[in-house]
Amino acid sequence: MHIKQVIVNFFIVSALTFVVASAVSFLYSLVLHGNGVADWGSAIRLAIILGFVITWVESKDKNQ
Repeated sequence: MHIKQVIVNFFIVSALTFVVASAVSFLYSLVLHGNGVADWGSAIRLAIILGFVITWVESKDKNQ
């Protein structure tokens, strides 16, 4: 994989993870507590971690 493709994959995975994690934490707090508050710190952490891990696994699979 080329470095440009790796960077694009990282940002795509990170953005999708951030949106999903934010939505899930918002809906969780809305349903359980009655007020919708997204946990932004958790969503950012999860997006960065999964962005690195999934991109790394995909690049290893394509190289082998």
